[in-house]
Amino acid sequence: MAHHSSAKKRIRQTERRTEVNRARISRIRTFVKKVETLIASGDKAQAAEALRVAEPELMRGAQSGVLHHNTASRKVSRLSARIKAL
Repeated sequence: MAHHSSAKKRIRQTERRTEVNRARISRIRTFVKKVETLIASGDKAQAAEALRVAEPELMRGAQSGVLHHNTASRKVSRLSARIKAL
């Protein structure tokens, strides 16, 4: 356990940041899952609409450091390719 006040503060900050980051990751996964279920159902128009909503969410995650920028871009690219293939 930390004994210095600065270390205790660091622990508090880390807990807070971890909670926020988990919420962001969960939110991103939800948006991506919506797109994937629409792709699986074969509804191209709704899947494209869902991707348009999910893309800014992914990029926001990349900007905040929850995802790497290339990872977010790759996910968007692969989802859009799957939608085009429908």
